[in-house]
Amino acid sequence: MNISVVIPLLNEQDSLTELHDWIANIMQSNHFSYEIIFIDDGSTDNSWKTISQLSKKDTNVKGIRFLKNYGKSQALHAGFKNAKGDVIITMDADLQDNPNEIPDLYNMIKNQDFDLVSGWKKKRYDSVITKNLPSKLFNWAARKTSGVKLHDFNCGLKAYHKNVVKNIDVQGEMHRYIPVLSKNAGFTKIGEKVVQHQARKYGQTKFGINRFLHGFLDLITIWFLSRFGKRPMHLFGALGVIMFSIGLAFAIYLGVNKLFFNPTGRLITQRPQFYIALTTMIIGTQFFVAGFLGEIILRNRQDKTRYLIKDQLNIN
Repeated sequence: MNISVVIPLLNEQDSLTELHDWIANIMQSNHFSYEIIFIDDGSTDNSWKTISQLSKKDTNVKGIRFLKNYGKSQALHAGFKNAKGDVIITMDADLQDNPNEIPDLYNMIKNQDFDLVSGWKKKRYDSVITKNLPSKLFNWAARKTSGVKLHDFNCGLKAYHKNVVKNIDVQGEMHRYIPVLSKNAGFTKIGEKVVQHQARKYGQTKFGINRFLHGFLDLITIWFLSRFGKRPMHLFGALGVIMFSIGLAFAIYLGVNKLFFNPTGRLITQRPQFYIALTTMIIGTQFFVAGFLGEIILRNRQDKTRYLIKDQLNIN
């Protein structure tokens, strides 16, 4: 199979038929073998009914329906797990991503040997205040922190070689940082393509301004995981040794001063340096224990269920 198109969605019943017809036309005109995997992330409208109807008339349509809303990362994880194409294309279901970009994205993966190609919505049709400016700030911070030189990390339109999606773990809210996860996994040939962004035709956006706050917090998380995720003791152990050494130095100073220079003076417990020494030694010990526990957890981590599937269509 040439292409798997993975489409996570939440309450997008009005756009699904048009999106399907558009994608199918592109695939057939380019003679691609393909599948379209819709992942219904707990929709409360008739999205699943529409997907069921599409699957009956088109055997290339597959569907996964979650028991409740788990989030975009979990939806992508389920799609990646079940995708069978050599190239996996992801796009949003709201018709703001243009399916006409699929052939070029496919060729960049197959003929130019990219591991991942991310879309760049250079010209956007979103609100300047609530989306464009926060997005530019977010992408700047992501570039500086991760070292991945992309203009638009959060663009839903991306193409992946199948080896990438089968070897990365998308969880939590990390779908924004799949290029970073791919780089950390060793897939370093990451490209970018300017893609057409279209104004929303149906419904309303599911994301508010608060997603950028969550995005920055996730950015800190992924920075930590990329630097110390496999060696937490290197961070916490180092901080622990530094803090404990500071406390120990104060303690030695107080002891020497009391024994040799001021034996009849005030008690050690009456001096502020004593509490600095005590506090830093306790904090240092806690940092060291945190790093030790992190190493134990890392070596005993087991995969846990991220979502519960309610229904499936054409999934083997």
